[in-house]
Amino acid sequence: MSDALFLKAITVGPESLLKFLFHSPHQLQESVYQTQSIFFLNKIPKMCSIFQITCDGAFFNRCLDCFLGKAAYIRNLQDNLDALETELGNLIARKNDVMRRVVDAERQQMRRLDGVQVWVSRVDSVKTEADQFIRDGSREIEKLCVGGYCSKNCMSSYKFGKKVAKKLRDVRTLISEGVFEVVADRAPESVADERPTERTVVGLQSQLEQVWRCLVEESAGIIGLYGMGGVGKTTLLTHINNKFLESPTNFDCVIWVVVSKDLRLEKIQEDIGKKIGLVGDSWKSKSVEQKAVDIFRSLREKRFVLLLDDIWERVDLTKVGVPLPGPKNTTSKVVFTTRFIDVCGSMEVDRKFQVACLSEKDAWELFREKVGEETLQSDHDIDELAQIVVKECGGLPLALITIGRAMAYRKKAEQWRRAIEELRRSASEFAGLGKEVYPLLKFSYDSLQNDTVRSCFLYCCLYPEDFGILKWDLIDCWFGEGFFGESEGFGAENQGYDILDTLVRACLLEEVEDDEVKMHDVIRDMAIWITCEIEKEKRNFLVRAGAGLKEAPGVKGWENVRRLSLMQNQIETLSEVPTCPHLLTLFLDFNQELEMIADGFFQLMPSLKVLKMSNCWNLKLPVGMSELGSSLKFLDISENTITELPEELKKLVNLKCLNLRWTQHLNKIPRQLISNSSRLGVLRMFATGYGYFHEAPEDSVLFGGGEVLIQELLGLKYLEVLELTLGSYHALQILLSSNKLKSCIRSLFLRLVGDTASIIDATAFADLNHLNELWIDNGIELEELKIDYTEIVRKRREPFVFRSLHHVIIRSCQKLKDSTFLVFAPNLKSLNLDGCDAMEEIISFGKFAETPEMMGHVSHFENLQILHLSQLPALKSIYWKPLPFTHLKEMAVRGCDQLRKLPLDSNSATERKFVIRGYILWWNRLQWEDEATQIAFRSCFQPDS
Repeated sequence: MSDALFLKAITVGPESLLKFLFHSPHQLQESVYQTQSIFFLNKIPKMCSIFQITCDGAFFNRCLDCFLGKAAYIRNLQDNLDALETELGNLIARKNDVMRRVVDAERQQMRRLDGVQVWVSRVDSVKTEADQFIRDGSREIEKLCVGGYCSKNCMSSYKFGKKVAKKLRDVRTLISEGVFEVVADRAPESVADERPTERTVVGLQSQLEQVWRCLVEESAGIIGLYGMGGVGKTTLLTHINNKFLESPTNFDCVIWVVVSKDLRLEKIQEDIGKKIGLVGDSWKSKSVEQKAVDIFRSLREKRFVLLLDDIWERVDLTKVGVPLPGPKNTTSKVVFTTRFIDVCGSMEVDRKFQVACLSEKDAWELFREKVGEETLQSDHDIDELAQIVVKECGGLPLALITIGRAMAYRKKAEQWRRAIEELRRSASEFAGLGKEVYPLLKFSYDSLQNDTVRSCFLYCCLYPEDFGILKWDLIDCWFGEGFFGESEGFGAENQGYDILDTLVRACLLEEVEDDEVKMHDVIRDMAIWITCEIEKEKRNFLVRAGAGLKEAPGVKGWENVRRLSLMQNQIETLSEVPTCPHLLTLFLDFNQELEMIADGFFQLMPSLKVLKMSNCWNLKLPVGMSELGSSLKFLDISENTITELPEELKKLVNLKCLNLRWTQHLNKIPRQLISNSSRLGVLRMFATGYGYFHEAPEDSVLFGGGEVLIQELLGLKYLEVLELTLGSYHALQILLSSNKLKSCIRSLFLRLVGDTASIIDATAFADLNHLNELWIDNGIELEELKIDYTEIVRKRREPFVFRSLHHVIIRSCQKLKDSTFLVFAPNLKSLNLDGCDAMEEIISFGKFAETPEMMGHVSHFENLQILHLSQLPALKSIYWKPLPFTHLKEMAVRGCDQLRKLPLDSNSATERKFVIRGYILWWNRLQWEDEATQIAFRSCFQPDS
């Protein structure tokens, strides 16, 4: 029986007959078997009619069954609504249980299963519909009559009852399907490396969505983002990179490469190789063409996105080895940023997007964010004046951010009026880039408090683009130039760090790590513009750092230059002798191909104060450096392979800073060379000659493990900063007997080959208040770095005695059993232990327990960022209980087969995730504090190949 016939029957049938049908279905069915027909009476007021339907018994029986089944939707409506409400509650409870498991798994960096997500979505949909039925139910129940067996509107009640019954079945089905043994699995390795960036940058969101759609939905293969410097192109590209971590796509890998102005295919290949697993010395030694073949073979099998930041000219992707996106390769993409629309043409882009300056609304919002409400509300005129400043910035994000931060604490209206005057006066003087960008950035430069800080800032542009500048190295240069006036030693060093802090806060430098800064390329261009054009007479820099030069610029152009940087090039020889009467600084460092500098090269540089020749691995020092004797203040020949210093360097009597770090082949430093430089304030000899101490001749200060050197150092009354390498325990004892030298020590390298000392009293290190770096190497007989814990606790009111110690490396001390003295180094950032065969514990519980009063005061490894443990076959314990490791970035364990448990629990991963490296066999044998800990750190492990 169809729905239409059923509805017609119950509409015309008499109430008495319907009641009988509902009450006595079985009696009716029995009577049907003996009859061939049934009469339906349609009782109508004032008349009655009879109609007859004739059929055989079987057919009628089927019709009746259908009739009664459909009528049940009305009869059971109340019961079904009650059941729906109850079962819906059970379903929601089941969903909540599942979601609690999902949330716990996702906190452990796992990903919910697709089946679970589909089920949750169906539950949400069904709940919405069921809630509506329950709300409408009371209205439908009111329509029922005849004790609930019929309805005043049978068609409405039947349809509603049928839907309720179906929804009840759906709910019960979902309940039965909602039993999951597993709700999530381990998330796959991320396709992109997350890059640090600002919070969502004002005005970029719509452009980000545009480019993203182009990437994932359209067939465009090469996409160009162009716009002026400082407009936010790199920020936009960074957000695109990070969006791959948030949004699932079909791409296998996302590769980030910073190209910069001086294009080098080798660097691009190296960055791509790191991402796709092409590493190692053998690969690095290949030619550009061979590397291109390897890259091509790897990438042609992948769906990749190549992000190229800051290109200034066409990059030949074919020469790099990148399969070109196009009609035959629509699955991969290349996105780049550039300042020039012409580059988009030469790169044959499929789509290009202009990254424009911000609208007035967005610019104001960004500026307000950087200045801060406190300043804007400090004077009723400032809000209006600030809007004028925003207009002067022309919507350039870099200018808005830089100037906004510079104005953040100027709370008087008059200060803002003067700022507007300066901005307008400077901006009106220059055309082109000078008119649009640099004057705005120069405003921050002009706002620096004095000429010393400005000189220090401009000095940073001598380094290449995107170069991580070591803070202490930069300060050494400033010190050598004389920027700190009469300040010496600690006073100069502290002044240097204060200036760096000022420049970072002013957004003229970016802090990369604790010990590094970097200059944004637009800021660097502005600084070069100042030194070469605006203040040429006063500054006159010549900067060709990182320019890919194989030959030096002609020396005729050096004559009037004051500061010259040829750093980080491929120059092989300097054969001409230049005339540079005004030259103050010369950077030749990181020219790793440089083998020869002409004798007499420095003879016509009477004013030279700073000379850097570090990382020139094949360089032999030229004859004639003694000509610099009266002027040179800072000489840097670190990380070179030179074996001896020439006698003529004794004439460099005005040196204030000498850097010989990592000249590991150096075994001859003539006696009196160091002491003749009586004004030395900074001497860096970390890892100097460490591999050749035993070959040092008698006329070298390195003879006798450094004892002669220490005697010379004792005569340097201006010495304040000392990094030292010693070859014997006896030399160390002499060092520690001098209060003067102990106060200077920053880095100490102990090379103990052949030394018979089995115990070193590390308690004596407690007086090295500025010790930052400690390396102990080849202590073959060394069994213990002894600390008198009781004496330290008794003599000192606080337990930390190595507050400044940040980096410790202990290598090849085969008999050393532990390094418990490190409990007194609360600021330790990196620890590297290698080749200590007898070491069983990093921190000995037994030794530590001797001073129970220490237990509540020490938070071990709280600031540790890097932990490397290698070839420690007896090591069983790092620490006896779990540690939080709040700042840890990487833990690497290799050749430590007895180490079966790491000092971790589920709380160790609360703050941040870190990488754990090691062999998979070792990882699989680890024992864990509990299952939650094992799950929490499973995604942190990166196996060694």
